[in-house]
Amino acid sequence: MSWRDGGLYLVTRDCTASDALLAEVAEALGGGPALLQYRCKLPDRELRCRQAGQVLALCRSRGVPMLVNDDVALAIAIGADGAHIGGADGDPAEARAALGEGRILGVSCYDRIERARAAQRAGADYVAFGAMYPSSTKPDAVHAPISLIRRAAGELTVPVAAIGGITLDNAAALVAAGASLLAVISDVFEDPSPAGRAAAYRALFDRPAPPNNP
Repeated sequence: MSWRDGGLYLVTRDCTASDALLAEVAEALGGGPALLQYRCKLPDRELRCRQAGQVLALCRSRGVPMLVNDDVALAIAIGADGAHIGGADGDPAEARAALGEGRILGVSCYDRIERARAAQRAGADYVAFGAMYPSSTKPDAVHAPISLIRRAAGELTVPVAAIGGITLDNAAALVAAGASLLAVISDVFEDPSPAGRAAAYRALFDRPAPPNNP
């Protein structure tokens, strides 16, 4: 099963204690996310490089593609499966060229369908919209309406990711609107059972098998 078939897009949270980070990532991977993004806004680049490599090794052992947030150079240096870039992280076409065709490129498009169209033309493998709901990670983030997910899913050929304030209570509406990926941090990692929470998100994308025709 490919990540393109949809599912949970697990995003890590800042953590200076690498052992704690790896422990919570290892547990959450047990729930079967489609993708994992290493996201760390701490200023210590050495720490980020070390943690990214360790998280990548964990993801490889579980068969989950791992992307690096906002740092194409780091993604390439550690051999990650791809990178996710925002509006301040360079041109998507340049990121595509640097990553090559074998790695995944995701692009944040906020509330702008025109940015998503441009990202698709530049070679993005998926586009992300949000914040869909109020987010503790980015409290000042621009709001994107669910109608934008529906529009993008209808107009674009690449998978559409939703991000920002997503919980199990509001996730089903995003899937129904056409979101292929749900990017989640807090609702998984702050749950007493990250693996169970991740599995509950995966279940939102489970499709019944087609009936056998006699």
